[in-house]
Amino acid sequence: MVLKLSGESLLGDLDHGISPVALTRIVGELERAYRVGTKIGIVIGGGNIWRGASDDASGIDRVTADNMGMLATIINALALQDALEARKISTRVQSAIEITKLAEPYIRRRALRHLEKNRIVIFAGGIGSPYFTTDTTAALRAIEIDAQILLKATKVDGVYTEDPKKNSKAKKYDILGFEEAISKRLKIMDTSAFTLCMDNKIPVLVFDLNVSGNIAKAVRGEKVGTLVH
Repeated sequence: MVLKLSGESLLGDLDHGISPVALTRIVGELERAYRVGTKIGIVIGGGNIWRGASDDASGIDRVTADNMGMLATIINALALQDALEARKISTRVQSAIEITKLAEPYIRRRALRHLEKNRIVIFAGGIGSPYFTTDTTAALRAIEIDAQILLKATKVDGVYTEDPKKNSKAKKYDILGFEEAISKRLKIMDTSAFTLCMDNKIPVLVFDLNVSGNIAKAVRGEKVGTLVH
């Protein structure tokens, strides 16, 4: 499986950077899932450090901003690796941007070999090109390593008919088809990522990262969040 984590998940109560409390909690959740015996690939964003094109108020060129965002994902990946290794969980960071003193270059066959050896592989640096989100990276890596499912960890417990924060009557989907999600313009992932998953028949499970045990439940196939397939 491939797990997509946002950079914001590492914020905790902070406005910026990496919260040791949030990092410890997430790694604890990952350890529970890892002990189930599932092969895990992780794609992590960088929004807790830099939001790429979203930080356009800075006046920085779009390509440069996106490159900075990809570097931010490498910082987060290294923090995640260090915390996992402290729990005796073998990991590898693979970066789409060549930065060999800090991480391996992304090589699909090498990633598959690491997974065969029960190492958690953390995919950093996006896809190595601007104009693509880490959602697209997660979809692409899931396809490349032949993952059975893409888990998208969020702040909400699934996909709703409307934004539940704006409309208390919004209804949650348990199961949803790709076509219905597209026709209703439900904001699950960016369009490129969603289309990749649909075309390559990779189901997407959207769930709340803040609920203890949800990652482990997801990998065990228990009912959690919304399944898009």
